[in-house]
Amino acid sequence: MSSAQIVSASAIHNKGGIGGMPLYGPGAKNRASVSITSQPVWPQTFPGHLDHQETENIKPFISQMFTPQCGQVAAASWEGCCIRTSKIRLVEFSAFMDQQVDSYACPKHLFVHLGGSSADYSEPPEAVDIRQIYDKFPEKKGGLRDLYEKGPQPAFFLVKFWADLNSEVQDESGAFYGVTSIFESSENMTITCSTKVCSFGKQVVEKVETEYARFENGRFVYRIHRSPMCDYMVNFVHKLKQLPEKYMMNSVLENFTVLQVVTNRDTQETLLCVALVFEVSTSEHGAQHHIYRLVKD
Repeated sequence: MSSAQIVSASAIHNKGGIGGMPLYGPGAKNRASVSITSQPVWPQTFPGHLDHQETENIKPFISQMFTPQCGQVAAASWEGCCIRTSKIRLVEFSAFMDQQVDSYACPKHLFVHLGGSSADYSEPPEAVDIRQIYDKFPEKKGGLRDLYEKGPQPAFFLVKFWADLNSEVQDESGAFYGVTSIFESSENMTITCSTKVCSFGKQVVEKVETEYARFENGRFVYRIHRSPMCDYMVNFVHKLKQLPEKYMMNSVLENFTVLQVVTNRDTQETLLCVALVFEVSTSEHGAQHHIYRLVKD
């Protein structure tokens, strides 16, 4: 699966850290082990009935995309508009497609992208009441509400993506669809990254990856690089792009969310929990995003 990855991002502004130590954490191999569970919600179809002959069922005029209602946040308590706690930071996240033709790698197309060397984190993230999005994620054990109640609350964030679906790849049949997540920490630990794809608040697919630390430039880095999207997600992207109008795509994405949870494998402590919501980008500048921190006032 490629959970969280798929699609997202558009209109609003782009808003959005030794010697003698081993290069790798315990386990020697710095490779993710992956297990995938799947629980279909729609028989032979996709959220919002993505088949062309059924697009009239997508309630085009009453659909309201999720727009967070923000509170105030003190800039002094946050080091810029980024996803981080005292223990770990999300350095970069991307969902992409690329293709190799005759040993020549074509340019990568980013459906969504967060972070990287060009990221501007000069402004603090706005606060959003987490209760606004409870119904968009699973309620049972391990769901957003359950995780937030267990805490720690400063580890919870929301990202709204405006996805760029306008790829220039002519033949996507042989393309590679993947997701990259990079984290860094001052601590050497083994992390587990769970990515859940949800539709209408119900989990559809989950991908679980385990990653060990690599010591780089004074920090422990956890790099889940080019993790393949599952067939479900690839098909979802294909079906979404076939819809003739952006309002139809947004109507489908209104009920599509992703929950990425990073935990310490040994202690089971929640290190980061990032809820992702999506819309289609209408910007000529491609994918965009906005970061919020989740609170409960």
